Amino acid sequence: MTSTEAGSTRTIIAGVDGSDSSLEALAWAATQSEFTRSRLEVIMTWDWPTAYGWAVPLPPDYSPAEEARKLLGEAIDGIRKTHPEVGITPRLLEGHPAPVLVEASRSADLLVVGSRGHGEFVGMLLGSVSEHCVTYAHCPVVVFRKRR
Repeated sequence: MTSTEAGSTRTIIAGVDGSDSSLEALAWAATQSEFTRSRLEVIMTWDWPTAYGWAVPLPPDYSPAEEARKLLGEAIDGIRKTHPEVGITPRLLEGHPAPVLVEASRSADLLVVGSRGHGEFVGMLLGSVSEHCVTYAHCPVVVFRKRR
């Protein structure tokens, strides 16, 4: 993706979950947004924890949406400091990240995700969310993997 024509607006979507991998992907997406003069949408999802068989004990004041809002704010604050000229739109959405990001990709020119998030298994190179996005997204997908 290169610079846009006059008058057109491109959108890059970055999916974040607070993991190091997703924050590194967000930083890459912000740099790409700056380079291409694209708008950057940062999406974080939340859902109520589920368990099979046993009830999950939660404090009465627990709010997964509020926890996600705080993580999203912290992620965006860091990007705004390093890329002040990039237009950033935060989006906090309820649901599982894979289908939410795929649906959001309908209006995007590029979807950026980290290679592994919080649900990682040791040794996996590609997480289930990134694999789902690569398979079903409606736009090109970058799965950012940090070089070692």
